[in-house]
Amino acid sequence: MKLLNFTIIKLTCFLIIGIIISYLYPISIHSSLYLTTALLILLFICFLIARKQFIKTIWFGVFAYILMISVGVLATSFHNQKNFSNHYSKLVSLEKDTAKTVTFRIREVLKPGNYYDKYVIDILNINNVTVSGKSLLNIQKDSTQSVLKVDDIIVSNTAFQNLIHPLNPYQFDYKKYLKKKYIYHQIFAKNNSLLKVSTDTHTLFGIADDIREYINLKLKPYHFKPDELAIINALLLGQRQDISEEVYTSYTNAGAIHILAVSGLHVGIILIILSLVFKPIERLKHGRLIKTILLVLCLWCFALIAGLSASVTRAVTMFSIVAIAINLKRPTNIYNTLAISMFVILLFKPMFLFDVGFQLSYLAVFAIVAIDPILYNLWKPKNWLIDKYWHTLTVTVSAQFGIIPISLFYFHQFPSLFFISNLVIIPLLGIILGLGILVILLAVTNLLPNFIANVYGYIISGMNNFVGWVSKQESFLFKDIAFSLLYVLVSYLAIITLIKFLKKRNVFNLKLLLISVLIIQCAFIYSIYKKSSNQFIVFHKSRYTLLVNNSNNNLLVAHDFDSLTQLKNKIIKDFTIGNQIKTIEKDTLKSVYILNNKKLLVIDSLGVYNIKLFKPDYVLLRQSPKINLNRLIDSIKPKHVIADGSNYKSYIERWEAICKKRKLPFHQTSKKGAYIINY
Repeated sequence: MKLLNFTIIKLTCFLIIGIIISYLYPISIHSSLYLTTALLILLFICFLIARKQFIKTIWFGVFAYILMISVGVLATSFHNQKNFSNHYSKLVSLEKDTAKTVTFRIREVLKPGNYYDKYVIDILNINNVTVSGKSLLNIQKDSTQSVLKVDDIIVSNTAFQNLIHPLNPYQFDYKKYLKKKYIYHQIFAKNNSLLKVSTDTHTLFGIADDIREYINLKLKPYHFKPDELAIINALLLGQRQDISEEVYTSYTNAGAIHILAVSGLHVGIILIILSLVFKPIERLKHGRLIKTILLVLCLWCFALIAGLSASVTRAVTMFSIVAIAINLKRPTNIYNTLAISMFVILLFKPMFLFDVGFQLSYLAVFAIVAIDPILYNLWKPKNWLIDKYWHTLTVTVSAQFGIIPISLFYFHQFPSLFFISNLVIIPLLGIILGLGILVILLAVTNLLPNFIANVYGYIISGMNNFVGWVSKQESFLFKDIAFSLLYVLVSYLAIITLIKFLKKRNVFNLKLLLISVLIIQCAFIYSIYKKSSNQFIVFHKSRYTLLVNNSNNNLLVAHDFDSLTQLKNKIIKDFTIGNQIKTIEKDTLKSVYILNNKKLLVIDSLGVYNIKLFKPDYVLLRQSPKINLNRLIDSIKPKHVIADGSNYKSYIERWEAICKKRKLPFHQTSKKGAYIINY
């Protein structure tokens, strides 16, 4: 069976190409609309011509695929509200933005940070002008004030600010992440500056949030522990905001984080449970049709309550198609089903393509469908229980084959004990979900006995404790693995050719497999020779100085704080992984650095720089030196002035004004990020 013989799979592939093109090279909505209309007309003309031809040509297919690329471009442009004239950004000037009267609706409650409660908001009105668009809201934490709810409408006098780009190399780009969700700006506010407006308007997201809040209110009297309640919310309500950092890290290190994200596994189990519950309906006239409608409605209600994340939307779309096909006795092909679900989702949510959960979800399912039959057929146990565990293991290993390359790319670690976690948890997940649904239904109707709630709490705690134990086996957790996008592509090429060879062992497929191995070797050789040139980097670190000299991929780290340990988990760790650096050595802060033909002078709080016959290219100001910058510039005539995160804000502003007046390049790491000198 040739996969690309299925038309829907080809169309989905070209739709994805269109989305990627539009993301990398934004096209106006009018241009993409005109292009799509023109291609649609050409396709219709080709259809009329092809219908009368005895010998078919390729032109109808070619125009169909080009049209699908154009549809991908149009869908991406159309769903971006910034492309419309009523987007709030048209009224916002971030250069000298003043406070405006902004009316907005809470759309989504995010996980709070250390200092702020965070929300995604819909902008409704600015200075009495109706607008549209999403933004990020940061509210200073206040224990005396209640957290805002979804659908709350708020009025505030505030100013929009740009999202912060990463200040150091290879850090997570939160600005880019939010851009994929069509969020371009943020607002900072205090509770006392917010005026809540009473309204009777309710969105589907608000209704779903009210249902989740009501369920949690009913569960509260049963004294579930915070971690137990957080897992219940994650497994059954799709909300992971309340999961503690410790529990989340345990599931990640144990290779069981997918358990906490509502996905195909959860939706499939729920579909089986609902199919059994609704089975008696089949006896009625048109019973199968009624049952199918109820199943699909229940699945989408669950998806709504779970927050319509990328993974749950994918799973519910796919299983809705499966439910319709099975109950109406229509033949299905799993590849077609996956392609249809992907096509529909990306048509309405094109940016889901760049969502990590969406990618992991589809890659895992494709891998299971392609690899599991091969592994399962290696051994067929006669014992029913052993057979079930063997099949669980083959499914788990198959899924890992699908997600290992992209997981290493995003998370840079591999939990080698993943199969132990999954062998224990997955067989119990049906019981956990089924009993969880029962617990919620009984709690909502005030019929939940305490002993059932206690038993369920013990099960959740037992699962958490087991996952915690697995995660502590650190010798089996491989961390800080450098894995580039090139490695991801060649890895999937090798996996695909290996599957092809195992399914059909012939000389041609063996050649393809060997060629893929050769390409992997070339990719590794290319990465070694492509390693970055020598660099001297002034990192941004608030209140401290951090200097790194990367010479021949050996890192010399100089800093002025107590320990490098905390930094290895943040700035230095990200940089070493990004550059595939193995050797890190500690160095002392120096006053002068000679970088081939470039010179850097470092001036600290002592303010000493009386160096004759020395003309530095760069001057780094650290720890707020009390100097006359004009006199310094006249004396040593530097070409660049750099101020790191260790300086007082007032000092930096004064230095910046002086450099601007004298037309001398000034780099402030707290605004522009780390300063890199290539030498």
